[in-house]
Amino acid sequence: MEHYDLVKWMHAGVGVVALSTFWLSGLTRKGSAVHKASGKLYLLAMAFILISATVMIVMFSIRPKPPGDTFLNYLAVFLGYLVVITSNSVWCSWRAIRDKRDWPRYTGNVYKALMVLNGLSGLAVASIGLFGGTQMALIFTAFSLIGITGAVRMWRFARQPPTDPRWWLKQHFSAMIGNGVATHIAFLSIGLPKLMPQLSGPVLQNMAWLGPLTISIIAGVYLKRKYAAPARQ
Repeated sequence: MEHYDLVKWMHAGVGVVALSTFWLSGLTRKGSAVHKASGKLYLLAMAFILISATVMIVMFSIRPKPPGDTFLNYLAVFLGYLVVITSNSVWCSWRAIRDKRDWPRYTGNVYKALMVLNGLSGLAVASIGLFGGTQMALIFTAFSLIGITGAVRMWRFARQPPTDPRWWLKQHFSAMIGNGVATHIAFLSIGLPKLMPQLSGPVLQNMAWLGPLTISIIAGVYLKRKYAAPARQ
């Protein structure tokens, strides 16, 4: 078995753990022992997934490619971008809990570095989607907005201390929604076609990428109203 295949199968195996613990954490009572334990396991699984994904992207990038096939290079850039925005979600979901009484620490150097990486990588992917002429132009362009708008939101949040003492809760569940998008896209675009090849094709591809993104927007609005409404004085 090649090194790439070994990393790929390890990546997929831990991905099953991530998908399972994401839903276990999401469906259990917030703050309960099960919720906390499954959340920690989920974040550990995501940390491994990010490391293994980075290794695979490097291996993929250095492999010989057909002359003139720019799409594979664009795809490597896009996959690297996904690692950036997912790393941002994983870090924020973790640190929002750890730093819930320390906003300056939460918005420190790591937060600002991720903010810049989100914005720059989002702009790079947007340029590929708009001007690269690839078969995934719609997906590239749509997903570039996550990094760009995310960087703007992070910049605004870091400008001055929040007035709502539950700011960390909104930061946590917003980041976990981002984690959920990454987890489900990986399953729908890679895992499900392997399990059910008859479902593969351009329709599933677009649904796999854009479906979780759309649902995440709806979930974000719902959770904001339910858990992060401004506290009454």
